[in-house]
Amino acid sequence: MSKPARILLATDAWRPQVNGVVRTWETTLQHLRGRGHEVAVIHPGLFPTVRNPLYPEIRLAWPGRRRVTQLVRGFAPDAVHVATEGPVGLAVRALCRRNQWRFTTSYHSKFPEYLQELARVPPRWSYAFLRWFHGPSAAVMVATPALEAELAARGFRNLRRWSRGVDLSLFYPRSKTWTHYPRPILLYAGRVSREKSVDEFLSVRHTGTKVVVGDGPAREALQKAFSDAVFLGYRRGEGLAEAYANADLFVFPSKTDTFGLVLIEALACGVPVAAYPVVGPIDIITEPGTGALDTDLGRAIDRAIATGEPEACVRHARTFTWERSTDQLLDNFVTIRVNP
Repeated sequence: MSKPARILLATDAWRPQVNGVVRTWETTLQHLRGRGHEVAVIHPGLFPTVRNPLYPEIRLAWPGRRRVTQLVRGFAPDAVHVATEGPVGLAVRALCRRNQWRFTTSYHSKFPEYLQELARVPPRWSYAFLRWFHGPSAAVMVATPALEAELAARGFRNLRRWSRGVDLSLFYPRSKTWTHYPRPILLYAGRVSREKSVDEFLSVRHTGTKVVVGDGPAREALQKAFSDAVFLGYRRGEGLAEAYANADLFVFPSKTDTFGLVLIEALACGVPVAAYPVVGPIDIITEPGTGALDTDLGRAIDRAIATGEPEACVRHARTFTWERSTDQLLDNFVTIRVNP
């Protein structure tokens, strides 16, 4: 899609939520608009909402069929992308199916693993739903080769690559000014919830200081259980970049993310990464000096501290650009004709 187009994004993940999906789309939309494309977002804030039983701080939309139809036809998009498998995504998907409009989707989160962890839902049930949801998509966009191979083995089709980028004007090495915390400083940044395995990071015995940036339903319990750790809450922009740059190591304990935007942001700040060898880290921590992966998180931390090289981290992070990411996204879109 080289010419300026009208692009419709349907997503259940949107402001005021703070997570990697929202940050990815906010940045992507900036780049799309910078290239002359017009983008409209159908998001939960446009509809009545109800309480989410699994994430009380995130409300679920209740999108009415007539309202969704008005929004889509009123914008008359050239391309429709459904980013999430929630109520908003389901409503726009259903409209496309009724009108035989082609659309694309993206696979951002490993919900089967989330639901197994949070509600003991068997993964086979969740994957059956996701195969049904993404089945009619003209292109199911995935961030990494490992995720593509995993989904292909589970029966997903029409898989296409869509990587991510890092803002090098914001995330870059800075002076380490945090002199009030014993070093090494081990940092986690992201949602503080059970499925992110933050407790596994905090349980590792290690010298120095463990710092957690972010918030979520598990924060209060983790603060009580790990009183020696420092919890800084949400940080954005310069505050987040400062936290990365002041760390000696970034620790990513999640086993359920599909990419991990925070990984390349930490690398861009010259900070090596310790993580499990799972989807996301296994496709990012691939170069010598950028960190270590191990089924034992403590061993990964020790190896990453011993072998990490700030210059190698920055050099590798620079291979992930939003320009390339936007090119891939546009190449994956399919055009349609929607009459107002």
